[in-house]
Amino acid sequence: MRINVTLRSGEQKAVEASPGQSLKAALMDGGAEEINALTSCGGCCSCGTCHVYVDERDLARLPAMSSQEDDLLYVRDDRRPNSRLACSVPLSEGMDGVRVTIAPEW
Repeated sequence: MRINVTLRSGEQKAVEASPGQSLKAALMDGGAEEINALTSCGGCCSCGTCHVYVDERDLARLPAMSSQEDDLLYVRDDRRPNSRLACSVPLSEGMDGVRVTIAPEW
């Protein structure tokens, strides 16, 4: 499956992903290293550095947000209605072609 990502630089790239992989892992494996800031928690949903904006047309294809993810995003002043933490989004076949933009560094 493929995930379409816009990097902080504005560059767009398509990354290959596997169902069951987290969105964060797929982005990192695909060369979007900026998703893994130095303060990263390692994908445990405790730091918020893997913040992405999901294209609004794709939001319904993602699993529901957990309360822990919602709490972490709550403290971000750049949160939008389409914000998600990439570490908290497990990929599934139905998410092929999802479009995300990496949020500004926090």
